[in-house]
Amino acid sequence: MKVDALRDLSRDEVLQKKIEIEEELFNLRLKKKTKQAQNPVRERTLRRDRARILTLLREDELGKRQFAEGSRLILDKKKE
Repeated sequence: MKVDALRDLSRDEVLQKKIEIEEELFNLRLKKKTKQAQNPVRERTLRRDRARILTLLREDELGKRQFAEGSRLILDKKKE
């Protein structure tokens, strides 16, 4: 998932996406351990998507970006 697509989501949607990715990662790791993995590249893609989500959430936490009430992530335009 591209970061621009994530920025179009609300905070709740991003958190839900994070949960979905973590569940899928868990299932892929389980399949990998039981030698049933079909697409090993998918795990890497999910890890990177999770990192993008965590970055957006951390930026929000630090005040660099804020999630809007609607569904758009807004840049904080304060230049101090």
